[in-house]
Amino acid sequence: MLEKKIKKIRRHKRVRAKIIGTVKIPRLCVFRSAKHIYAQLIDDAKAKTIASTNDVAIKKTKGKIDAAKEVGKTIAKLGIEKKIEKVVFDRAGYLYHGRVKAVAEGAREGGLKF
Repeated sequence: MLEKKIKKIRRHKRVRAKIIGTVKIPRLCVFRSAKHIYAQLIDDAKAKTIASTNDVAIKKTKGKIDAAKEVGKTIAKLGIEKKIEKVVFDRAGYLYHGRVKAVAEGAREGGLKF
């Protein structure tokens, strides 16, 4: 289990070395726990969270992947309300499949561009 955590931390450091969010193009950061999924739009220049959402706030879910897709659509809606059209996707060291991929697809469907 310790090796798994170390690999995730290494992947996260690699990703964060290349991705920086700004006011015009914030970072869409995803956090995945065993039960829930969270998404934030972050401006790294000011170290501020512009918008955030999670699947706890969204009651209508049929499964974890559907909930993740709804989180993506919701964060896209919040971003568009704040005049954000383009983001950089920060998968936070998670592999790009399953719920993390569903958040990205939901955000694209909601109108954000990566």
